[in-house]
Amino acid sequence: MGNKVTALLYGWVTIFVLMIATSLIMALLMRFTTMDESTLNWLTGGLAILYLFFGGFFSGAKGKEKGWMLGALTGIGYSLFVFLYQFLAFDQLFTTNQWMYHGLFLLSAIIGGILGVNLFGKQQA
Repeated sequence: MGNKVTALLYGWVTIFVLMIATSLIMALLMRFTTMDESTLNWLTGGLAILYLFFGGFFSGAKGKEKGWMLGALTGIGYSLFVFLYQFLAFDQLFTTNQWMYHGLFLLSAIIGGILGVNLFGKQQA
């Protein structure tokens, strides 16, 4: 049980560190170049999917088994965090578009978890 929680924490920390670093870079780009928010819209969505993949991948690699479950819990945990932040801070529920994005996030994290276990899981002799 403790190994699974540690694996999930690795995945979530990976996601948030990558997103914070990317947010800083994008804020600097928007401040010091002519880029605006609409220019970065698709890029941020694609990077979020990629970061959820990495989070699931590291969860699966650290947990060493049941990668689909670790990936799913990583994606669900991330979506729950975003939902709670949005609901508690802005009093807004997810829109249909956001549900689709979070479905892709979940799928991406599951695939990452499966690959993490299969590449770095229990080694067969």
